[in-house]
Amino acid sequence: MTKASSSLQDLRRGIYVKAKGGPSWRFWGLYVHVCKMETLREAYALARKNNGAPGIDGVTFEVIETQGVEAFLEWIRNELIGRAYVPLRSRRQEIPKDGGKVRVLSIPAIRDRVVQGALKLILEPIFEADFQPGSYGYRPKRTAHEAVHRVAPAIVQCKTRVIDLDLRAYFDTVRHHLLLEKVARRIKDDDVMHLLKRMLTASGKQGVPQGGVISPLPSNIYLTEVDRMLERAKEATRNGKYTYVEYARFADDLVVLIDAHARHAWLLGAVTRRLREEFAKLRVEVNEEKSRTVNLDRAESFGFLGFDFRRLRSVQRQV
Repeated sequence: MTKASSSLQDLRRGIYVKAKGGPSWRFWGLYVHVCKMETLREAYALARKNNGAPGIDGVTFEVIETQGVEAFLEWIRNELIGRAYVPLRSRRQEIPKDGGKVRVLSIPAIRDRVVQGALKLILEPIFEADFQPGSYGYRPKRTAHEAVHRVAPAIVQCKTRVIDLDLRAYFDTVRHHLLLEKVARRIKDDDVMHLLKRMLTASGKQGVPQGGVISPLPSNIYLTEVDRMLERAKEATRNGKYTYVEYARFADDLVVLIDAHARHAWLLGAVTRRLREEFAKLRVEVNEEKSRTVNLDRAESFGFLGFDFRRLRSVQRQV
């Protein structure tokens, strides 16, 4: 969890424990915690630590601190309590990618980063209790290195049939109504749901803007059912400590590894079919040009989080 003041830490820990112990429990009375000065101060501190350019209003951290942080946070709090808060449109910035393409970042105003951060501080423990072991992207105390480490041992264990899926413009195509339905399974607080909806729709009719403070949380919530399906596949094929299926997901980057033995060949088609069914429910499009099935035993390879994976057979030296 994100480090916070002791009382906020206690609140978040209590929320997590309740969520973990009650998978069907719907939380209410959360909005008051979002509006607390303690939560807003922590959200501001996190935003300040990350620094970053100003949003569309041009207001910088230096300007806020010259005029007084407490007054700035009190103003935000009053807007939230009065239900008058409306997020500004994010400033769009294009980041060059390979092949002449660009990735569009949405840069919220600092006031909106604080509100997003406050909401995330309260919602994150609930959904962290629901997230699955194979999900690593932008989660507390989880790293890309750990996701890579999950893949490498699976290859050593002869899980060498690989489903390497690429999702087409995932963040831009998240359906707000489907996402809000998923959030509502855990949240029974109209003010929180209204605030989250305003944040989502501030940048368009669909999609989760890359660059928003809260964006990684809903983008993981949206794909949690995919992770659950893969966890069920692991358990259904378990043989003691060994499973014939493994997976790792970092945001929209997903790989599934399947045991190479001939008797498990059916799993490749079955898991692929179920993945596509889950993505179809979410209206997430698979990029067919970049998605493929890899056989590492045939000297093929695949990329994941900047690493190139292939299976190298040891060669005994002849004397």
